Amino acid sequence: MLRILERSGTRREIWRAGGAGLLGLNLGRVLAAEATHSTKPARAKSVIFLFLFGGPSQLETFDLKPNAVEKIRGPFKPIASRTPGLLIGEHLPKLAAVSNRYCVVRTMTHSYNDHSGASHYLQTGKRWHIPIGGGFDATPRDWPSMGSALDHCSQSASRGAVRDLPNYMVVPNALGRLELAGQYKRPGEYAGWLGRAWDPLTTTVNKRNLKDNPYWRDCTDEELTFRIEGLAAPQELTLDRTSGRHSLLEQFDAQRAIADGGRVSEFDRMRARALDLASSAKTRRALDIRAEAPAVRDRYGRHLFGQSTLMARRLVEAGVRFVTVHYEAIDGYSWDSHLNSNDVKKHLLPTFDQALAALLVDLEERGLLDETLVVALGEMGRTPVANAKWGRDHWSTLFPAVLAGAGIRGGTTFGSSDKDAAYPLDNPVTPEDLAATIYHAMGIDPDVRVRDSQGRPTPLIDEGRPVLKLFG
Repeated sequence: MLRILERSGTRREIWRAGGAGLLGLNLGRVLAAEATHSTKPARAKSVIFLFLFGGPSQLETFDLKPNAVEKIRGPFKPIASRTPGLLIGEHLPKLAAVSNRYCVVRTMTHSYNDHSGASHYLQTGKRWHIPIGGGFDATPRDWPSMGSALDHCSQSASRGAVRDLPNYMVVPNALGRLELAGQYKRPGEYAGWLGRAWDPLTTTVNKRNLKDNPYWRDCTDEELTFRIEGLAAPQELTLDRTSGRHSLLEQFDAQRAIADGGRVSEFDRMRARALDLASSAKTRRALDIRAEAPAVRDRYGRHLFGQSTLMARRLVEAGVRFVTVHYEAIDGYSWDSHLNSNDVKKHLLPTFDQALAALLVDLEERGLLDETLVVALGEMGRTPVANAKWGRDHWSTLFPAVLAGAGIRGGTTFGSSDKDAAYPLDNPVTPEDLAATIYHAMGIDPDVRVRDSQGRPTPLIDEGRPVLKLFG
């Protein structure tokens, strides 16, 4: 049985318990936003958003410059792909072999040259309200993520019809959870001012120790728990099976009644909905990675990024509409490769190569690629000129994105860069454009307005147009 300890009898303790994890859904804003004219015919039923936090280098992945001077072209050799004119880094051979299934956008660009702000920008299509250097963590004023906006618009269009699966999930962890012992709660994946009712349902997978990086090493089934964040109870709660969730709601309501002297408003139905979604039979089945065939798991790679990418396929196959997969920073071991290219060469590129190539083939074999939009990118690129330690520093004015499925023309490239892979020469694509393209694919009018916490009609994106040339 899941219950709140009776010692949690004061108002402050009860609200603190209620604010923990999954129970921390916002009371005041649950129904504050209401979409209007939100849907159009959709190309995609689902989105898988692979977010390579830290910023992969364009020059080591999809925009190689073999004729540039050595300090720009770097140590990796180009290899041919199945796409005419597309040279790919030598450590992405599997993706080179399946390039007929995706498009490379070479000209992603923006001016927010900072990890947290760029993370917000790429996941929302809106520049962060905090200036560069002014903060690192998500705030209630942040713009809603694309997944949160999709969830909200979907619920509005369905007039609150009950689903037994979430619309929006994040795996394997919230961005920043494993970084520097959880020091940061990076912005971008949350609902922000739309209200915490539209935050993603998020899983958790732990690392072994401070320096461990499970994203690129093989993980055991015991580690790959994919537990729902917030269902592991804080000290104020005792936990005995998720089947006790209704009992928890009843007890929480009763405890609030005691603390408020009997003055209790209607319990937040969106909290109850979130708990039901988290512990529904369909959600539990989808999150059981052990149910997948061993050969399929091997194809994706037994590392955390591979298994999380496979989990994203399982979730969209079950009916989840937007799944974000984070490949996050682990205490300096990440795509934020200032020091050298060894981690990029030995770990980051091979695991990304294996997982994304496996995903595209797997979706196609299951008949899901035509209805699933796959997006893979980081929040920035790297400096064209390497530093003295043969790393590359932050560079947001040019970086690549891979898009596939949902009518995206495979075997193509979009946009071209200058000779040093520093700036777009043509067809620049902003985060606003990318967000508009994703909304377009999902059948959401990019001009749709939702009501913010003050009831004001607010557009999902201020600028940006769908890049329709990407679609066949």
